[in-house]
Amino acid sequence: MNILVADDELAIRNLVAELLEDEGHVVTLAEDGEDALKKFKQEWHEIVFSDIRMPKMTGIELLEEIKKLTELTQFIIMTSHASVDNSIAALKKGAFDYILKPFEDLDVVVDAANRAMANLSAVREQQYLLNTLSRQNEELGTLNKKFRELAIRDGLTGLFNHRHGENRLLDEVDRARKFKRELSLLFIDLDNFKFFNDKHGHLVGDEVLHSLGKLMSGATRDSDTVARWGGEEFIIIAPETDEHQACNLAETIRKQVAEFAFPHADQQPLGFVSLSIGVATMSDGIDNAEELLRLADKAVYAAKDSGRNRTVFCRSELEMDDVQPVQ
Repeated sequence: MNILVADDELAIRNLVAELLEDEGHVVTLAEDGEDALKKFKQEWHEIVFSDIRMPKMTGIELLEEIKKLTELTQFIIMTSHASVDNSIAALKKGAFDYILKPFEDLDVVVDAANRAMANLSAVREQQYLLNTLSRQNEELGTLNKKFRELAIRDGLTGLFNHRHGENRLLDEVDRARKFKRELSLLFIDLDNFKFFNDKHGHLVGDEVLHSLGKLMSGATRDSDTVARWGGEEFIIIAPETDEHQACNLAETIRKQVAEFAFPHADQQPLGFVSLSIGVATMSDGIDNAEELLRLADKAVYAAKDSGRNRTVFCRSELEMDDVQPVQ
């Protein structure tokens, strides 16, 4: 172990060095505090033996400077009986121990070094355990985050799942009602998807759903919520979005899907993959999630009954409008 011995008395330096070298330690000698600090900066030492009274820099000043560099080094003050109070002050500043000069028993030096080594080992072990615990907590936090994501994500499309979509809809409706803000809901149904699966198989159908999820995510804002509602059904919750903006978003998505090169798209009944989309917006007569969802769902059925591949806006039970395609 590397040990630095700082004392302005040559006889004390050499005596301490001899005792420690006999125990197998590598000892560096310093004639005062400044010399000790310079040598410590050149090479790290696990233990420092330092006289408390030295020219240029006292033992306590040396202790303070070394503690700025590292908390691991074990600092042992060597002092006379007359300076015991100063030694206690050094302990409060982070010194490991102090020994009195002149040494009544030379074993006191070796004993202090052994206890310092044992303490250093304990500190290192504690640091290792803390680092391990911190790393494990970080890994656990990452895993928990992944688990939370898995709990709210649809495994196939990567979109939010039905439960999270339902919760977000309740939250956004509550916020829109409370702060009198605009909110729109898009209910999206993939046309003739059973026909596609029966003809080309579920694996290819899953590929279509996955690509559709990416298209919808790319067309929406970070503040929007895109969720797989079930099977080939999806919803988009669009806060701060009025009727006109919501219908434009629906038409943009519908047009992108119709033009996308899905596998076997040309073999669909319409000659391409298409969507039927129902749109509803919160208004004076629609102030809860259930009603907003019911009207958007009603609009989807109207879109399908009208030939599919279209957007229908449902303003109320009796008022629905086909939306003009985005040019």
